[in-house]
Amino acid sequence: MTDRLNVCIIGSGNWATTIARNVGNNVANSQSMEPKVNMYVYEEVIQGRRLTEIINTTHVNVKYMPDFVLPPNIVAFDDVVTTARDADILIFAIPASFVNSCCKTLLGKVKPLAHAVSLIKGFERSDDGQILLISHLIMRQLKIPCSVLVGCNLAHEVALGNFAEGTIGCRDQKYIRILQDLFKSSSFRVVVTDDADCVEICSTLRNIISFGAGLADGMELNENTKGGIIRRGFLETLQFVDVFYPGSRLATFFESCGLSDLVTSCYANRNRKLAEAFVKTGQPLSELETLLVPIQEPLGPVTAELVNIMLKKKGLEEKFPLFTTIYRICVGSYPLSRLVETLRYAREDIYHPNHIFQL
Repeated sequence: MTDRLNVCIIGSGNWATTIARNVGNNVANSQSMEPKVNMYVYEEVIQGRRLTEIINTTHVNVKYMPDFVLPPNIVAFDDVVTTARDADILIFAIPASFVNSCCKTLLGKVKPLAHAVSLIKGFERSDDGQILLISHLIMRQLKIPCSVLVGCNLAHEVALGNFAEGTIGCRDQKYIRILQDLFKSSSFRVVVTDDADCVEICSTLRNIISFGAGLADGMELNENTKGGIIRRGFLETLQFVDVFYPGSRLATFFESCGLSDLVTSCYANRNRKLAEAFVKTGQPLSELETLLVPIQEPLGPVTAELVNIMLKKKGLEEKFPLFTTIYRICVGSYPLSRLVETLRYAREDIYHPNHIFQL
């Protein structure tokens, strides 16, 4: 690659703004990257001024990260096509539910050799009803490869410069070093693996497990019980990958995308917060989502539903008792007490589609 690469960011929430700080600083000091980074911003009016105007004049995203300054080479646009049309690397950091429509808007309007990177954790339905990882949805819609960046990286802590880690799943060898150099900083360690599906699934399934941890917090159960939820959830994550995405490497589960993201999410995550409030208030999840996280998307109940559909199609609900129990608590078909019962009576073996491994 002799030409400088153009980078754009699609999204302007907490995590998009945080990662824009790293990306902006890195491209400004790179010999292989264009120094300007376009960022797509959903236009809003804040105190009589357009958000894009505020960002481009003050370099502060006052809506989502008001205490942090963006590099001046981050340029906000309110049109996603204008943002992305010249980009060689498209970084997606929008809510999962917006990905499908965003990609439809961009179809045929991005470079045919562009490379996408998804920072989004979750499954989503395609138009034909198939349940896909977000990176797979982007690849299917835009007809370009898509890597992922996920891990134990709470946006506010990363923005403060506290040490954090992330995992990049990238199958394209020529982009491994490029993406690592694009996202890393002195306080943000990035590890790259080509086990991309496993990277993404680990950070997706932790949405369910952290919701379960929040249920335990709401019921004021002890830390031992919460530890049991984390252990069982990690075990079922191993099983799920083995059944639905075989061929992944065990080591990937112990990267930031796996064990560390899981543990952190079970103590500091909006899914955990939502579940705790669900137990303590008795209010419907739909109402609590609006009250507690109006500008974000808590994915615990959504992911639990989609995973349950996948398990049910294969007749595997009983082989994944924690995932199944959390889903049924979400929809009201199981009482909260069933959570501890599930931990108490779950079988201690790992299901495999062809055989069973005894622990």
